[in-house]
Amino acid sequence: MGPRQPGEAAIAGQFRAGLLAHCVVMDGHAETLIDLDAIKGNVTALRRHAGGAPLMAVVKSDAYGHGMVPAARAALAGGASWLGVITVPEALALRAAGVSAPVLCLMGVPGSAHEEAVRQGVDLSAGSVGLVEEIAAAARLAGRPGRLHLKVDTGMSRGGATARDWPGVVDSALAAEAAGDAEIIGVWSHMACADVPGHPSIEAQITAFRDAIAVAEKAGAKPELRHLANTPATLTLPQTWFDLVRTGGGVFGLSTLPGGPPDWLRPAMTVRTRLIQVKRVAAGAGVSYGHRYLTPGPATLGLVPLGYAEGVPRGAFGAAEVHVRGRRRPISGTVCMNQFVVDFGDEAAQVGDEVVLFGPGDAGEPTPQDWADALGTISYEIVTSFGGRTPKSYFGVAYEHDSRHAGAGTRGAEASSGSPR
Repeated sequence: MGPRQPGEAAIAGQFRAGLLAHCVVMDGHAETLIDLDAIKGNVTALRRHAGGAPLMAVVKSDAYGHGMVPAARAALAGGASWLGVITVPEALALRAAGVSAPVLCLMGVPGSAHEEAVRQGVDLSAGSVGLVEEIAAAARLAGRPGRLHLKVDTGMSRGGATARDWPGVVDSALAAEAAGDAEIIGVWSHMACADVPGHPSIEAQITAFRDAIAVAEKAGAKPELRHLANTPATLTLPQTWFDLVRTGGGVFGLSTLPGGPPDWLRPAMTVRTRLIQVKRVAAGAGVSYGHRYLTPGPATLGLVPLGYAEGVPRGAFGAAEVHVRGRRRPISGTVCMNQFVVDFGDEAAQVGDEVVLFGPGDAGEPTPQDWADALGTISYEIVTSFGGRTPKSYFGVAYEHDSRHAGAGTRGAEASSGSPR
């Protein structure tokens, strides 16, 4: 992960104090608890790590399940100068919430509400001649130039213009700029394997990106921003930082690098609930659908009111663990739509005992990375699976001191139930 940068330990220490100790009793059976101070601190630490480079906090997909508007405000409080979203409606939702910071819509979709996006000062990505022309036409109707970030495909074979198509996209954007319908604000691309150290595509993509910039500049484009680095590139590849780094998972204390995030990033999401039923069963009792788990002896079983409808993967049986009564315990039996079971053996358990599925790890609970490793996926999938399906509660200075939430409460999880929009 590289050596800890000066000051990172101090930043991390400012928000290490036990998360769960500061939370009030949850309202209802389950909640997703979001630590906005962690988001703020992660952005500050990422900027310091990247030598103070401007940072775009990517808050797409409801901020990876953390709640787009409060997460965006926390990221801005931590020093982010840009916000990234995936769709125009997300960008417009930020504007409607009063967020005035620069926002880039990262995915160019024909037929989107480009006119309103231009009117609201939202920057738009374009990787084809057709999309450049569509945005330019929308800008004429809006009465102001569209702010374009031209996307080049440097080797991911996803969005953006190929090297063959790139000159045409640049020429189209320059024509729109000359007509007063557009401004070329940025040139950007996305890395495919920045989280695979030493992968040959890394240097190939950097070279292709530099070549694309040269083509654009030779044609007369003068982009203000060149941006390539995602979270793993921000953490490990300083040659990708250019004029701006774009971090999504890192903002929320996550990373797809081998071994997970560095210890100076703090996971911002905790998912917790309580046991709703406890009972004794005999040895050999079949548990849940298919009786895939049989109790090895007389056992106390605890029922947890979360299932795959709330984000717990059905395949979590035999893999993922939860934290209850002071230690981690495996999920016992098939995960159902809205519940699963934990076998306590001969140990005590009571209705109302807190069950933490994952969190920052302060009390020994699993982290999102632990769940990802156990389930053969990435932590981003874990948190986005839960974030939109259980009530959210927020705590942290960025939320509690925001005048927009006056009257919402000022203590821990009392601050909010449900993500503000």
